Amino acid sequence: MTSKKKPTVYITRKLPDVVETRMRELFDAELNIDDTPRSQPELVAAVKRADVLVPTVTDRIDAALIEQAGPQLKLIAAFSNGVDNIDVDAAARKGITVTNTPNVLTEDTADMTMALILAVPRRLAEGAQVLTDRKGEWAGWSPTWMLGRRIAGKRIGIVGMGRIGTAVARRAKAFGLSIHYHNRHRVKPETEEMLEATYWDSLDQMLARVDIVSVNCPSTPATYHLLSARRLALMRPDSYIVNTARGGIIDEAALIKSLREGKIAGAGLDVFENEPSVNPKLIKLAGEGKVVLLPHMSSATLEGRIDMGEKVVINIRTFFDGHRPPDSRAIAYER
Repeated sequence: MTSKKKPTVYITRKLPDVVETRMRELFDAELNIDDTPRSQPELVAAVKRADVLVPTVTDRIDAALIEQAGPQLKLIAAFSNGVDNIDVDAAARKGITVTNTPNVLTEDTADMTMALILAVPRRLAEGAQVLTDRKGEWAGWSPTWMLGRRIAGKRIGIVGMGRIGTAVARRAKAFGLSIHYHNRHRVKPETEEMLEATYWDSLDQMLARVDIVSVNCPSTPATYHLLSARRLALMRPDSYIVNTARGGIIDEAALIKSLREGKIAGAGLDVFENEPSVNPKLIKLAGEGKVVLLPHMSSATLEGRIDMGEKVVINIRTFFDGHRPPDSRAIAYER
């Protein structure tokens, strides 16, 4: 690429130093050193002059923004596993290729999912809050104090048995959980056999029969509020739900109501319906020990972020070498 004009690459957020250094070596890269989220006017100015836009999940790349892009913008190389924040169809109509960074966050997200599966029934967040610097806060061990629920021998129902769902299932099986799953398509027989997994073509029936529900499906129009008030009502009062996918998959208001009324025992959430805003009622429930809340950090490992950056670099280089990028998205994202 040394003999060619370097493409102008506009990066909306701060990336790991090693990724930014590589970007500067290969491209005319404009960095966001202070990591301040870009405003919509700033994004409009960027798409009018940049050859490549590198957005993250916090950026709204809708049809209105894409329509204002200059003719030089030919690639949106998303630094994200999904593209639900990008209007892929509008980009296609404008002749803009969209890429993402799949297959690099599976293990990290599955690790955090398993952490929440453990944290909620075993009351880890509550226990950690007891040990403060206030003298006398903890009176010592007691046989009936801070009792949680055992997870070994329980049933987990995985909603979305893609790469991440399968990785969660592997971990859950190692902890002695019985694997149940609902997916648009049944997984391969050898996968079912390895995991000793039970397939449910009816999500409603599975929800009524499992002890822990893990949400691992992609965010699409079809999965918005997939876990609706009606479906949450099917869950047992001693069951738990964990979500590390996208907040909008669960009807958050209905979940809060179910938790408040004791119709669900607890929840572990890493994602929220109106991020970065978190419903104050959820924060209150967390203070009462009914939920464990994390700030969208299931994929937050240095290794994962560097791997994502490497994929962005490969997608950009491949595109400007005249080839189809390996992670181009012709249709809506599906994990």
